[in-house]
Amino acid sequence: MRSTKASGAVERLRTRSANPDYSMSVRADGLFVLRLVSEDGVSMPVGEPLAMDEFVHFVNAIKAQAPKRESKLDVAFRTQLKGK
Repeated sequence: MRSTKASGAVERLRTRSANPDYSMSVRADGLFVLRLVSEDGVSMPVGEPLAMDEFVHFVNAIKAQAPKRESKLDVAFRTQLKGK
């Protein structure tokens, strides 16, 4: 099973939370586990083992994503669409 999608979600979480201590592990049964290093240096699981799509959804829900930036042209276009 490819874990690129799951590892990308963890990397985005590290960026959004400014915490590089998040990591993931894959169990022998193919389930993904999010891990966070504690102050003691021990890697503790966050949540329960999940299938890949559920894991990505779980990781994305931990920290809100930054709002997308809009240009003045995007705002003007949206305004123009609403006016009609």
